[in-house]
Amino acid sequence: MEIPNENTPNDQQVTQQFNQQFNTSDPTNNLGGGTPLPNATAVLVLGIVSIATCWCYGIIGLTCGIIALVLSNKSLAIYKTNPSTFTVSSYKNLNAGRICAIVGTILSGLHLIYIVAAIAVLGITFGSVLGGALLGS
Repeated sequence: MEIPNENTPNDQQVTQQFNQQFNTSDPTNNLGGGTPLPNATAVLVLGIVSIATCWCYGIIGLTCGIIALVLSNKSLAIYKTNPSTFTVSSYKNLNAGRICAIVGTILSGLHLIYIVAAIAVLGITFGSVLGGALLGS
């Protein structure tokens, strides 16, 4: 049987000291206290996917980027109603995902415009060459 010592802290004192040291009672702290923003991780993943797939004719990246922007706008509106209930890390993930989605949407849109312009130029070029060959013979 262990003899209690006055210098040994009990569980409540240890917990209180931990909370003071790491400030876990603050809900905006990354270590706890708050709930994560809804769809923050999904927005981050879709934003990264929109950048990674912007070269796939622009369609996949554009779709993922638009979905990520819509989700981030909804989550941002929820965050603005009561920011103290959500963790800072989820808010930072939401912002990072939103930035990735904007970049991915712009790159995908530019690539899609390039693909459409290239097909139009090639269509006009081959159409005039083939049309001239058919008329000339």
